[in-house]
Amino acid sequence: MPRPLQATIHLDALHHNLGLLRARAQNARLWAVVKANAYGHGIERVFEGLRAADGFALLDLEEAQRVRELGWRGPILLLEGVFEARDLEWCSRLDLWHTVHCDAQIDMLSRHKTQVGHRVFLKMNSGMNRLGFAPQRFRAAWSRLNALPQVGEVSLMTHFSDADGERGIAHQLTVFQQNAQDLPGERSLANSAALLRHHLDADVMADWVRPGIALFGSSPDHPLHSLSDWGLRPTMSLHSRLIAVQSLAPGDSVGYASSYRASSHQRMGVVAAGYADGYPRQCPTGTPVLVSGVRTRTLGRVSMDMLAVDLEPVIQAGAAADIGASVTLWGQDPGGALLSIDEPAAAAGTIGYELMCALAPRVPVVTAA
Repeated sequence: MPRPLQATIHLDALHHNLGLLRARAQNARLWAVVKANAYGHGIERVFEGLRAADGFALLDLEEAQRVRELGWRGPILLLEGVFEARDLEWCSRLDLWHTVHCDAQIDMLSRHKTQVGHRVFLKMNSGMNRLGFAPQRFRAAWSRLNALPQVGEVSLMTHFSDADGERGIAHQLTVFQQNAQDLPGERSLANSAALLRHHLDADVMADWVRPGIALFGSSPDHPLHSLSDWGLRPTMSLHSRLIAVQSLAPGDSVGYASSYRASSHQRMGVVAAGYADGYPRQCPTGTPVLVSGVRTRTLGRVSMDMLAVDLEPVIQAGAAADIGASVTLWGQDPGGALLSIDEPAAAAGTIGYELMCALAPRVPVVTAA
């Protein structure tokens, strides 16, 4: 019998999340951002759930080729553009759109031999200070691109650094609008947080929106808003089972370093899941988990292959608390209860994005309609 740990990708949740985000995007077209192997879900697994998008946005040529091999003939955008000149040959061959964020990429384009002009997205550094041309250089970069015979169309983009926080997007939106004013070309500004929080602003929605994490069932501004606040659904569930049950007496400790000690008689369960599976070792006692659909907590340190859970709330609820009982580390419980991936992520001091991307290769993954 295989180890009772499995991740499930929910296509119905992907359909739902895509539809909800499309409705919020007003008249803008929607990139489904599937970088990092679709946030750890697997590009091939999510394709059917996201093929109603207007385009796919990702980072590298290998992922772009995989999307084409799945039969996608629509737009594909390389969010970081090309890394060396020969990448442009693949852009021509696979009909890829690509970001231009620096002079070196324009230099590569100027030397590229192509029969068909490339569609490029010129990126402005409006305040995030990662990629993009400084605002005062943006118009000159546009002029240089627009003059190249290798370029067929220039679109404009930027990326918000604080769409999920208190500072917001107004400062960057102002910088972008002032320095892109009167330049022709479609615009793409909104990431997941901007799309959810500013969907009534047509200037923010612009021509293309770029949701990523929201498609995959994580709230971009947790804990200010939960997944259910936004009406989104988890698209990845991590399920296991109890493989042992222990009875603790007052003073008994649990796990390495004895970081948890029972204060009274207590039933404890051992779950087949650990940090070698991608469950964060940093999760402390009290991290939420579902056992037989009942919300309870972890106890002690997470081990490589196992973790411990408090069975007292499960017993009090009259639910199954024996060996073989279902455990949901995040996502949709088989009985319908939900545990957002954002909750164990927050307990570990990180975000749902990291947990999705860190799912270990040894964890079996299945797709559910």
